[in-house]
Amino acid sequence: MSGDLAKSIRDVPDFPKQGILFKDITTLLKDGPHFKAAIDGLLAAIGTKRIDVVVGMESRGFIFGAPIAYALGVGFVPVRKLGKLPADIVSVEYELEYGSATLEMHTDAIAPGARVLIVDDLLATGGTVAGTIDLVKQLKGEIVGLAFLIELTALHGRDRLAGYEIATLLRF
Repeated sequence: MSGDLAKSIRDVPDFPKQGILFKDITTLLKDGPHFKAAIDGLLAAIGTKRIDVVVGMESRGFIFGAPIAYALGVGFVPVRKLGKLPADIVSVEYELEYGSATLEMHTDAIAPGARVLIVDDLLATGGTVAGTIDLVKQLKGEIVGLAFLIELTALHGRDRLAGYEIATLLRF
């Protein structure tokens, strides 16, 4: 099915800027069997780790992280962009493949020692997930794994995440 999943993702050249080949997952998401296969595939890749909470980054990390948390019977913690959370936050500025941004998480989102799975749709340069790892560490969570639908291998994001267990379904 991973070949079918790869074919269900649309390439959009020069988005969000010239020279970027954007992997558009909306074509996968609108197809129920493909979306189910993606979630099931990520769950299988994650395996039987003991996980207390799933963290997903705005916005596509929500799409994959929330159903994974539901299937595991654990809570889901959103990591949001600057200024979107209403209570006390921890924050980190990080580099993207095409700029920089700030991520935030509520200070009460993760209990110290909680076993955390971080989920996003895409591993590119690793900047977003590295920022999220920093947030989890600020709250003294223990990262037990990272899971991504897609890995863009030419951008070497995995290198930036040495020491973490990484699960990906599709590599481009």
